[in-house]
Formats: sequence, C-alpha cells, structure tokens
Amino acid sequence: MKNNFKHLAFIAFITCLLLASKGQAQLIKTSLTITVRDELGNTVAGASVQLFEKEEDYTTEKNSAAEGTTDEKGVVKFKNLKSLPYFVLARKDDKDNAGGGEQTGKLEEKKFNKVTIVIQ
Repeated sequence: MKNNFKHLAFIAFITCLLLASKGQAQLIKTSLTITVRDELGNTVAGASVQLFEKEEDYTTEKNSAAEGTTDEKGVVKFKNLKSLPYFVLARKDDKDNAGGGEQTGKLEEKKFNKVTIVIQ
C-alpha cells in the first residue's frame, strides 16, 4: 500500500512538471525590442515606430503590422510577432531612419529579438 502511494505521488509530480514546462513554452512569444538612437548615439524618447511586413507597405506607409512610441529610454517593445524580417520606420520630428537600417533580420521564433535604429 505504501509503495502504491509513493508510485502515485511520483506520477503526479512528473505530470505537474510536464504541465508546467508546457505552459512556460507557451508564455514565450516572438517579440522585438527596438532602441531608437540619434546620429550622436543618444536614445530618442517619443519616437514613433512602425513595423511593416512588406516593402511596398513600408514605402507607402500603409498596413503597418505594429506601431508604438519609444519610452523615456528610447525603447519600444512589440509582442506576438511573426517570425519574419520587418521593415522599420522610426520617426521623431524631422528625423527618421530612411536610407539605412530599414529592415530587421528574420526574427527568431519564440525569442526576445533586439535591434537598434538610428534616425538622422
């Protein structure tokens, strides 16, 4: 009888571990953290940032996949993204990133991806 209880407790413990690890894998989603800096390397707070899946949408500034504004540290975070490269448009006042650093590499699925965009 004691042996059966130990056996059942062990099975319950393993089941809980498996369920917990399965839940953790689902918590991590593909995300992108973008830091916006100016030509001097200073972070830029209050910059608008748009992500586009297609170059045509980026060029026409239509159908953005995600939009956000940088915080006081010049950072904006996007969650629940597809694992693909994105065209990025960052802008503050008369400065933007046109002409360089406009596309990310393919985002790694279920990872925290990071890029820095320079506006001038």
